[in-house]
Parts: sequence; structure tokens; C-alpha cells
Amino acid sequence: MLRVGVLAVQGDVREHINSLTSLNVAVQKVRNPEELKTINALVIPGGESTTISMLTKRVGLMDPLRKFVKDGFAVYGSCAGMIMLADEILDGRNDQETIGGLEITVRRNAFGRQVDSFETDLAVKDFDKSFRAIFIRAPWVERVGESVEVLAAVTTENGSQHPVMVRQGSVLATAFHPELTNDNRVHEYFVQMAKSVSAAN
Repeated sequence: MLRVGVLAVQGDVREHINSLTSLNVAVQKVRNPEELKTINALVIPGGESTTISMLTKRVGLMDPLRKFVKDGFAVYGSCAGMIMLADEILDGRNDQETIGGLEITVRRNAFGRQVDSFETDLAVKDFDKSFRAIFIRAPWVERVGESVEVLAAVTTENGSQHPVMVRQGSVLATAFHPELTNDNRVHEYFVQMAKSVSAAN
């Protein structure tokens, strides 16, 4: 049976749990390496990426999480979770570490500060209608590797396009916060992805 963990050191933990529970998925908070061993898929919530990085290291989870991703388990990160999964960060703190696993370069707070938060309708690959996405101090993707699939992008005022939803194998990430909406299609997409990954393993 699929059991999805939510990294519970900081951020929108409760909101992701509520979204997953509404899909009748077994959910487990992950606060230490022992709890990580009880799950077969993981969500890394939005929050403050430097704080999540620091607390993840403090509780001894950074290396186990890297192994979890490397071992091919399904992982999804929203906003700060996208930053945590990126192989490279622009404008990060010098001591900021990531879990990695996504061959992308992200820019922190790319859309501006808290006051620049916004909502927009996104065209998402394989979704039959647009997704109302909430961006709060959000990153965007500056560079994607060859094996990364772009599922959604935004066009900025100067006409440039930046990916905001990407997938690489068993790793999914969004720059926006689907957990703050009543639309569970992103979580449903991840659950179906996680079930496929689990079945293959």
C-alpha cells in the first residue's frame, strides 16, 4: 500500500497532509530518519528553504533523504521543496545545502518578495483545464537538464518564459503552492506517479 510521507520540519505540512488525506492516501509525518523508513513516497512542503535545509541537517535527515531520492522513490516538492530538490540554487546562502535529484537550476524569490505574491491560471501538461496557481515568494527554474520534462511555465512581463512545474523520472516539483487551493490535481498527479514508481520497484 502506498504510504506518503510529508517532511515535517517546517512549512505547509498540515496543508499537504489535508490534500493527500482527501485523496484517501495513507500519510505519515517525517521528522527523523526512522520515520523516513516507514514510507515509499515523500512530499517536501513550501516554507523557508534555508530553514528547511538547516533543520533537515540538524535532525540527521539530509543524507537519508538524498539516498531516498537516489534509490528512486517518488518525491514531490512545492516552492521551497522545489529549491530543496534542485541540484543548483542561484542567490542561496553560502551554507545552504539541497537534497538534489532534479537536474535544474532555481532562482530563489525569483518573482519578488511576499508583497509580490500572485495567482495565475497555468496551462499544465495533461490537465484538461488550467490550474489556478498561487505563487508566494516563489522560485522559478533558470535551467533544465536534458532529462527534465517541463509541465508548466509562466511568461514574465519582459516576455521570457520560466518553468514552474517540472518532472525528472520519479521527482516532481512546482514553484507554486497547490496545497493552498481546493484543486487537488497536482497531488493526484503525484499520487498516481508514486503508485507507478512503487509498482515498478
